[in-house]
Amino acid sequence: MAQTIYKILTAAQLAEVEAGGIMQAPVDIADGYVHFSTSRQVQETLSKWFRGQTGCALVAVNGEDFGPDLKWEVSRGGDYFPHVYTEVREHHIRAMWPLDEFDADGAPLAPDDVTRSPEPTSKPVHKS
Repeated sequence: MAQTIYKILTAAQLAEVEAGGIMQAPVDIADGYVHFSTSRQVQETLSKWFRGQTGCALVAVNGEDFGPDLKWEVSRGGDYFPHVYTEVREHHIRAMWPLDEFDADGAPLAPDDVTRSPEPTSKPVHKS
């Protein structure tokens, strides 16, 4: 999957998706799109937003499934992050990892096979 992107879900968010709901966090609702990270960005996202949270899961989706609804936009530190401007549902999930290991500061650790995986090969940039 040349366009693999990742989303961290809390246990409650994952349960909602598995019950047929859409994948979203409060920040996604507020911003009007679903926030994703690349393999290189996942650990920083975990450290910044998920410290001290247990029961989280990391899911992978193929960004190519979203066509023009996937936009690469400047976010944290001037880096381009993948944002999806449509509903994301359980059938989009290609892989999932429980986040049950933590660093010394209590942030969940991304699996090594994710952090070592290649970045998306193309990032069609959308300037907002």
